[in-house]
Amino acid sequence: MAASTQSTITLVILILFQYLTGSYATTFTIVNKCNYTVWPGILSGAGTTPFSTTGFTLQPGESNALAVPPKWSGRLWGRTLCSQDSTGKFSCVTADCASSTVECNGGNAQPPATLAEFTLNGANGLDFFDVSLVDGYNLPMMIEPHGATGGGNCMTTGCMVDLNAACPTELKVMSSGAGVACKSACEAFGDPQYCCSGAYASPATCKPSSYSQFFKSACPRAYSYAYDDGTSTFTCDSADYTITFCPASSIQSGNEKSPTSSIESGNEKPPLPEEMDISGGHVNFTANNVMIVVIISFVLMVILW
Repeated sequence: MAASTQSTITLVILILFQYLTGSYATTFTIVNKCNYTVWPGILSGAGTTPFSTTGFTLQPGESNALAVPPKWSGRLWGRTLCSQDSTGKFSCVTADCASSTVECNGGNAQPPATLAEFTLNGANGLDFFDVSLVDGYNLPMMIEPHGATGGGNCMTTGCMVDLNAACPTELKVMSSGAGVACKSACEAFGDPQYCCSGAYASPATCKPSSYSQFFKSACPRAYSYAYDDGTSTFTCDSADYTITFCPASSIQSGNEKSPTSSIESGNEKPPLPEEMDISGGHVNFTANNVMIVVIISFVLMVILW
């Protein structure tokens, strides 16, 4: 085989290996532990390669493993109480993305919505993530990292309790006589002191309010207002992530303290759930891609020999 042909094959193999093994190094496994259907929505940040899907359906007990584009940033949330009308228009009572379809197609979550936010391979090569209640709350959510290689403040975070029943009346969103979501004070009142805007647009001037403390006391690791970074942002190095709606701890037992009792007893953190076994739903994209590289390389060698 000529040296030029060998060089060509080597170059092609290297390009394929870099593309197939490096393009999707992270996996998000999205799990629905709720006893109702959830419609996840995904919004990619500006300049970020989008996911292959921007919305789909998860029945109770279902999961979906998604390959994450490199250096992805964006947010993920769960829509609830969704339906399709006689004209085919799709909409949801909570966290709707106003796309009129199951796919969000660039639409953002309409508050109130519990948000999982990510910036992958950011500063110092770390993944940054949080669960945010800054835009309000509509369902329990947990982010659980797996397989991190070290570095960072790498731990499970989220809001594992149901806040809809205990939500203050002035923040509560009602549907069919039941509380289905809980607004932020910013959305409910539009006051700059709650929105951290205008004269309150800095950490020095925008402080926690009694409303943000309602969320923080119930969910100590979640963002409760715009400048809640210190206790709410987490970092991992080269991890995969499980995002769970209604994590098992929030639906298997009925003895969690209500947000009201948590406020009265201090900032007691609820115990984090034990690590869930999701090995059956986890996809090893790296191993699969290496096999693809080997097969393509063999075919090229046979053709060009």
